[in-house]
Amino acid sequence: MKKVLLLLPVIFSTSLTFGQFKPVEQGSTLRFNIRNLGFNVPGTFTGFHGFINFDPKVLTGAGFDVSVEAASVNTASVKRDDHLREPDYFGVKQYPKIRLISEKIIASSMAGTYSFTGKLTMKGKTQQITFPFSAVASGEGYRFKGSFKINRRDFGVGGFSTLSNELEVLLDVIAVKK
Repeated sequence: MKKVLLLLPVIFSTSLTFGQFKPVEQGSTLRFNIRNLGFNVPGTFTGFHGFINFDPKVLTGAGFDVSVEAASVNTASVKRDDHLREPDYFGVKQYPKIRLISEKIIASSMAGTYSFTGKLTMKGKTQQITFPFSAVASGEGYRFKGSFKINRRDFGVGGFSTLSNELEVLLDVIAVKK
């Protein structure tokens, strides 16, 4: 009984200090770059949703479950964006969200940097991804930055179009206390 009573302050202090955050639109960006007919085509997504549990001192409970609105795709061309919303690309009516869920967050050897391992779901298809990211305290939350590359065909996006198969995703997400 004494051991349980001694552990209670540790359990409560850990649960109280563990940070639960939500991504916010203002200041956050999800950008991508893909080649099309030899030209670089940049774009963005908005409509951030989800939650982030993060405390750099207690990574065992860290977790990300975040998404963006697929229909928010913006490449600075209305005609192209409308085409990207169609079923052969993002199919936004049937698949309205692009979602990222962590399975494991671990610290790297450099302070403030971590490794994300989890699942990316887009257009009803899920792939495991791992990528490095940084986390910097910002006001009452964190700023998370990272990037990774994916094969668009793994997600059934674009079929046999003139797009490059590989694209780069760049995340810069501000998260504040819930």
